Amino acid sequence: MPDPQCLEDFAHDEMLRILARARADKLKVFAEPLIADLGDIEVLDNRSGLVMLPMQDTAQGTHFHLGEVLVSEAHIKAMGFEGYGMRRGRDLEAAMAMALVDLTVAAGIAHSECGAFLRQEAAHQAAQDRDTLRRVEATRVDMETF
Repeated sequence: MPDPQCLEDFAHDEMLRILARARADKLKVFAEPLIADLGDIEVLDNRSGLVMLPMQDTAQGTHFHLGEVLVSEAHIKAMGFEGYGMRRGRDLEAAMAMALVDLTVAAGIAHSECGAFLRQEAAHQAAQDRDTLRRVEATRVDMETF
């Protein structure tokens, strides 16, 4: 029986966003034991490829493609549920691990463990983002002083 309290803080899209940026080594270690509870897993897709990176011009609001990004993608199915993962780079194992976590949550298995992992990774990502913003702020130039 799923424990809804453990994942209530995460909408599905937010969960996928966190998993897409999760540390690959931590994600793989977390996902490995989940396989045992899922039974027969059917791999629907597992590939690497390029996707276009869409952007919007802030001045005129026009859409354009900034370039291409190499991604790894996994799509799996078990117990009547599907799991999906897409991560930047060529790490198919990490994309599969992401899909395993998504499938596990969809199937109502290990909700408390998945919730704890998501909270841990979200906190790590928030700390990384704060550090990045501090480094960017340190290089900011005030044009009024020129």
